[in-house]
Amino acid sequence: MVFSTLRLKNQLLSSLPDAEWPYWHPWLECVDLPAGKLLYESGSSIHHVYFPLTAVVSLYHVTESGATAEVALVGHEGVVGVSSFMGGRGAISHAVVLCAGQALQLPSSVIRRRFEQSSQVQSLMLCYTQALIAQMTHTAVCNRHHSVDQALSRWLLLSLDRVPGHELQMTQELIANMLGVRREGVTEAALKLQRAGLIRYARGRIAVLDRPGLEHRCCECYRAIKAEYDRLLPEPVLDRPLPASGARFEPLLGRLPESAVG
Repeated sequence: MVFSTLRLKNQLLSSLPDAEWPYWHPWLECVDLPAGKLLYESGSSIHHVYFPLTAVVSLYHVTESGATAEVALVGHEGVVGVSSFMGGRGAISHAVVLCAGQALQLPSSVIRRRFEQSSQVQSLMLCYTQALIAQMTHTAVCNRHHSVDQALSRWLLLSLDRVPGHELQMTQELIANMLGVRREGVTEAALKLQRAGLIRYARGRIAVLDRPGLEHRCCECYRAIKAEYDRLLPEPVLDRPLPASGARFEPLLGRLPESAVG
């Protein structure tokens, strides 16, 4: 069995009970997700779900006119593709890789069957889905009622919670599309934050210089979103090994029961 030097750092997978792991272990595949990769389009079938390790995925909607707006970010705390086990099976939004990195890919049939058969899995995934809905709700309110620099602050903080370090590589055009505002509005908001000494923005790179100051500048939406994730999601209880990129785990306890997939 070949393992990479990385460790499994996805919060949901790390919180699975020991008894659950044999049902998941043989079907997980470590994949590299390049920035810009489209995982799903709205309405498309979901054949795999993704548990980000170092990648960050943006969930966003596209209007008939082509306008876009982000509704949520998913990183190492969660899973992309919740509708596959919530009954809808089709994607309710576009999902694109915002920050390149690794994720664990799992057939949607596996997570759907474990959701139906295991009360512990169901409870964990429902709590995560509630936290995700809370993020979507506060994002919609923030984009509608708060200033662009407050919305930008929220977005930067949520992004930084899901990546290592204090720097992001993002163009103003991309940020404008995510926030659903004009590029000029992002430019003005970024300049305000930069003049306040909170960030440094140059050549598509945003470095946060004063995180406490940015949190103070932000509206209440970031704090509300973070509080829901902290309240609903358990601390990871296990540090499980990660398979090499492009390879699956070998089964720990022999063949997976046929009832676990389908």
